Amino acid sequence: MTDLDLLHFEQLKKDVQTEYLKKSTPSHDEISKWKGIDIIYFQEDLRKKAKGNISEKSFYTYFKTSPVTKLPRIDMLNLLSVYAGYESWYDFKKQHLFAGELLQENEDLEPEEIKELEKTVSLSPEIPKTEVSTKKIEYQAQGNDDLQKSTTDNQIITENSKKLTHTEIQPSVPRKNILKKNAWAIITSILITITGVLGFKDEIFSKTYKYCFTDKDRGVSVINTLEIRIIKENESPLLYKIKPGECFYYSTKDKNIKMQISAPFYEYLEVNRNLENAPEEEMIELKPDDYKMAAYYFSIKDVKGGNSAEQVALIKQKRNQLESLISNNAVIYQVYDNNTYGIERLDKQKYITLVTTPTTSLKNLSVIEMKKDNKGKIVSIKFKIASTDEKNK
Repeated sequence: MTDLDLLHFEQLKKDVQTEYLKKSTPSHDEISKWKGIDIIYFQEDLRKKAKGNISEKSFYTYFKTSPVTKLPRIDMLNLLSVYAGYESWYDFKKQHLFAGELLQENEDLEPEEIKELEKTVSLSPEIPKTEVSTKKIEYQAQGNDDLQKSTTDNQIITENSKKLTHTEIQPSVPRKNILKKNAWAIITSILITITGVLGFKDEIFSKTYKYCFTDKDRGVSVINTLEIRIIKENESPLLYKIKPGECFYYSTKDKNIKMQISAPFYEYLEVNRNLENAPEEEMIELKPDDYKMAAYYFSIKDVKGGNSAEQVALIKQKRNQLESLISNNAVIYQVYDNNTYGIERLDKQKYITLVTTPTTSLKNLSVIEMKKDNKGKIVSIKFKIASTDEKNK
């Protein structure tokens, strides 16, 4: 990577921005100021025109900072170049050469061609150095002949053989020393065993309990990630997160267990069990909060109809349903997985506009937290739209 490559990438970002602005109107003309829904629309346009996608994290890494200090991977450079109207990253640089810049012809070679080129270079002949090396060899040979004439070698060998003979004759080890060593080994083993038992007594004497969770109304696994807090006397709570469809395993030697279970679409539940007579496996029913579940359902509901008139009618219906479910003073946050922009606050209308705009990204919308007031209105929503890479993990 050279400094010129970084300058070329800054040029490419300008071309990408220009291409998007031809048919779209984001909240800011400058690409570094795009966020939230602007990025979602750009990802959608990129998928249509270049048949590829970049993650939200990559967007914040390479477009929010200018100038950048490192280049993206070559596949991302090629994708953005195609979007801007070029055949590849190499083609883009070729058409934007700086004064005095020369591109290497093998820059666009395939990996196999590059390996073949390296192999050819490594096998190329070097400048002959036969005379010099021959002289060195002859000189070393003469030195070796002189050394062979010396009688010093024979004297050294004799002394070594005497030393070896002397070491072969050793007095036998007293039997008492052998018994003493064995006694210490036995005592050490016993101490290690006792230490191990004391150190892992909780694991040895504890019992594992299995708790699974089901939707009380529908009889299926819960659709949310559960938060389970284990409450112990005189201790801070232990927090566990259980993915949808998974069971909770807990090992303890206590006689009682107290669990506080919560999830965005289910009513809060506290479970107390006497473990002396409790079964090792148990199914716990959670009552769904239909009001919260309806708000989530209408947020991700597909509004793509058969024709434009049907689509407009579906969008209008979806907006009306969300208007009635969400309070006008609701506090709504969108969470991002990047260091540059971690969280964004939206008002009710901006949230409804986001979820009623037909994009494929809404399939990845997940609710982290949702709260309602005594009247049943949603007063708080915290959600996240996962990238394609996260969804495939």
